[in-house]
Amino acid sequence: MRVEVTQHFGLTQPLSQAGYFETELHKQLLKDIKGAIQEGKLIAVCGVVGSGKTVTMRRLQQQLKDENKITVSKSLSVDKHSVKLSTLIAALFYDLATDKKVQIPKGEQRERALRELVRKNKRPVALFVDEAHDLNGHTLIGLKRLMEVIEDGDGRLSVVLSGHPKLRNDLRRPTMEEIGFRTDVFNLDGIAGSQREYIHWLLKSCTKNEAPVESILTPDAIDQLATRLRTPLQIQLHLALALEAGYQTGETPISADLIESVLSRQLDDLEPTLARHGYRIKDLVEQFDVKPAEIKALFSNNLDATRVAELRGQFLAAGLPI
Repeated sequence: MRVEVTQHFGLTQPLSQAGYFETELHKQLLKDIKGAIQEGKLIAVCGVVGSGKTVTMRRLQQQLKDENKITVSKSLSVDKHSVKLSTLIAALFYDLATDKKVQIPKGEQRERALRELVRKNKRPVALFVDEAHDLNGHTLIGLKRLMEVIEDGDGRLSVVLSGHPKLRNDLRRPTMEEIGFRTDVFNLDGIAGSQREYIHWLLKSCTKNEAPVESILTPDAIDQLATRLRTPLQIQLHLALALEAGYQTGETPISADLIESVLSRQLDDLEPTLARHGYRIKDLVEQFDVKPAEIKALFSNNLDATRVAELRGQFLAAGLPI
């Protein structure tokens, strides 16, 4: 947002930097995940794009560090498509080793050395992996076996995978039974049911005065945002667009009609809905053995009705949101 827009509406910081919005459901979720970590579980935290997975996992990691009962490790690799088990093992070595210069052994010695590091640590270890929906099945199964190796050495390793709902659906596939049945899955619904409270919190967190939220948004505008949008990211984006439009037109407070004018017309179309759940054209092609042209035709409503029904049946069976 431009500086003049933020000044006009009295904002002191970007909407994206408001901080952590926590509901009772968030508190219970973190409590449950902590319990699973203490038990040395393989954990999957799943939520759509923009639901707040990253900020929630940061909150959890900070709580664990403050409580000082769990050692937190985190993979920093950004290209999850190419991440293999060796990458995640390296993250554990870097976070657990006490020597400044970390040397990772080769072959059999690597797992033995890691097991000894965890044992000497004298506390359970939690490895956090973001964007885990992009990890391949071999890596996921390897993580489960690594946890068993650590446990055999009198250590305890939990792995917390966070990703889109695709991760949850992949773990339920018959070919992933070895790991899926052993994974505790937690669904992060973000601010579902608390959109109005989030909008009030967001604006109050980002403004410098005690002026009511209704001086920026009319009650109908708040209702429009809360009804049409589902995630913090969606609300931040469309609220920023509305503030820009309101500044340009001189409209204060912003009306429901102005909100309607900035809402994306394709917001609930099939393609963006699937993308929010972690399914891109490449993923659909690989999982359902279809041609890219068919998926593009489906998205543009140009696919034969019989084939549409066939694909929708496959998507529903796999847990896709259609």
